[in-house]
Amino acid sequence: MDKKLLVYDLEQMPYGEALTLQRLVLARRQQGMMDDSLLLVEHPAVLTLGTRGDYANIYLPKETLAEQGVAIFEVERGGDVTYHGPGQIVGYPIIALQDFPGSIRGYITAIATALIDLLKDEFGISAEQRFDKYSGVWVGENKIVAMGVAVKRGVTMHGFAFNVNTNLAHFDWINPCGLSKGVTSVEREIGQPADLARVKHLVILYLSRQFARQPELRPKSELTDLLAHPSEEVAP
Repeated sequence: MDKKLLVYDLEQMPYGEALTLQRLVLARRQQGMMDDSLLLVEHPAVLTLGTRGDYANIYLPKETLAEQGVAIFEVERGGDVTYHGPGQIVGYPIIALQDFPGSIRGYITAIATALIDLLKDEFGISAEQRFDKYSGVWVGENKIVAMGVAVKRGVTMHGFAFNVNTNLAHFDWINPCGLSKGVTSVEREIGQPADLARVKHLVILYLSRQFARQPELRPKSELTDLLAHPSEEVAP
């Protein structure tokens, strides 16, 4: 395990700011200026629409959402509409795909396997990965991890949203992923809030293992300083 995985805990950060950081890191990874990286973040309440997004799957008017401070972002990941909010661990792996067997499918399976193993080993929660329109990680008929990625010149961006202590009532604002299915969280499954900092630590360990990378925790300031001096454009 000689390859590194640079890990940046962005803590709580607005979605737009984190998206800008993703694109800056993506550009550096494409140009060989950075190792594979993992950005972890907790967003204020926000909705995102993927490449198959349909505004009909957002039940509240934009004006009503805006009054609550909830923005909508159209982004280049796969999938339809999803919700991000407090109590949810969102991960953005920025990884060169060339080392993953099966390319994008192998990469997505690695993420899902890491989180399935974490749920089983640490919380006794039995979960499974699904593909096609039911992509993500599911506990029975309820999704606990939403996944949606994009690949730019062989490097990934976007990633997963893991419901830990998420306010599941906020999913009533949308038809999650356009599937008319339920959602769940670690908190709901175990009957009490989980230690979010501990779960974040476990996410790093389990993902690093599946990625066959050595995690290296890096200061948040390394990335936030980039916002003041963005020097590279993201290639298409």
